[in-house]
Amino acid sequence: MTDRLKILLKMFADFGADELEEIVRLFNPKSLKKNDVLLQEGKICKEFYFILNGCIRTYFIDKNGHEKTRYIMLDNHIGTALTSFISQKPSTETIEVLEDTHLLAITYCDFYMLNAKYDNWKYFYQRILEMAYSFQTNKIEHLVTLTAQQRYNIVLKENPALIQRLSNRLLATYLDIREETLSRLKSRK
Repeated sequence: MTDRLKILLKMFADFGADELEEIVRLFNPKSLKKNDVLLQEGKICKEFYFILNGCIRTYFIDKNGHEKTRYIMLDNHIGTALTSFISQKPSTETIEVLEDTHLLAITYCDFYMLNAKYDNWKYFYQRILEMAYSFQTNKIEHLVTLTAQQRYNIVLKENPALIQRLSNRLLATYLDIREETLSRLKSRK
């Protein structure tokens, strides 16, 4: 169960075998059902996740009551509600399970204990933050500068699993378009 997590960690930093063993022992397995909520808006995020298999999303509710999906985590992805996790303040987003999901979770305390103990973990954490920043910056840039068709084409090319695994409603909230617009875009292909 932890082999894939070890592989992912080794992609980020040159962890030794002993370091990896200690790290993966701190991750606890969880099995969740579709529609379970891992984090409710207004609660403090206390865990960081590695998705073994399944699908979860982080999303906001805008002032008009519309869902805006920020991030989708599929098999072998990592993530959490980073702003709340880092600050330990109430989250402005919700983390919802979209499919029956098996994941590994590490607590805030254990995560930051590793940060204090291992330089490789610090590097891993730095890379996570850099990737999250780049991803969110690109997403904002796409929302501001690209048409709905262009945004859809990028997802189709770079992450077709989202189109295959998400309902039209959820994919539309991720692309920040109306569901009717998404249906038209899909019918053109």
